[in-house]
Amino acid sequence: MFGEVVDGEVILNGFGEIVREEWFKTADIRREVVLDEFVAMPNHIHGIIIINNDVGATRWVAQNRVVSDCIGDEHKRATHRVAPTGPVAGSICAIVGQFKSIATKRINALRENPGCPVWQRGYYERIIRNDRELAGMREYIINNPMQWALDRVNPANIASEPATPTPM
Repeated sequence: MFGEVVDGEVILNGFGEIVREEWFKTADIRREVVLDEFVAMPNHIHGIIIINNDVGATRWVAQNRVVSDCIGDEHKRATHRVAPTGPVAGSICAIVGQFKSIATKRINALRENPGCPVWQRGYYERIIRNDRELAGMREYIINNPMQWALDRVNPANIASEPATPTPM
């Protein structure tokens, strides 16, 4: 939906450019947010968000880096699911929800299809607890396009997986 990967590099289409623009606007409109590595893949995104206050988080979590990982990828297993209750203003949940909402509205306006879903419900997040984990997550995000041909959520791989036999 957001583009394609060619020779290990993501080539964004118009929808992907909207996603990229809205992601980077996040830090412009929220003083407490610092953005780190980011990549928009053809059907999901990865990004690191650093929150510099304790709104919506415990004091310890707020002092550490938080990553919102794999927004749009329904096939990964979560280390933590977003609670079904309403998000606290300024929390990672609120930030991601607002990003997804604005990107969806712009994409749907472009494709003249209001109300059409763009994202899965929820997202996956991980707390990055130290510099070693941060370096590893940055490397994972940077290298993600080069791994696209092997990715389970790559539509080319989903279509080529053998069908699971139906029990008789």
